[in-house]
Amino acid sequence: MADELVQKKESWVESTRSYLAEIRSEMRRVTWPSRAKVESTTIVVILSVFGFALYFYVVDAVVNRTVVAAYDAMVK
Repeated sequence: MADELVQKKESWVESTRSYLAEIRSEMRRVTWPSRAKVESTTIVVILSVFGFALYFYVVDAVVNRTVVAAYDAMVK
């Protein structure tokens, strides 16, 4: 029984080492984008977020005014 525990512990350690070695190997094969590419896509994302925020603000304002107007018309 003690041999099984030692063997399980060693196999766990070995499998963890193997997993980490595979991660390192895979990370070496990754093609990383250039700094310029990252900066340009980041700018596009930030502008898109602000654009969508503005769009939803306008839509929310229009829907809000419509609902308030409809409610006021029903109450009066």
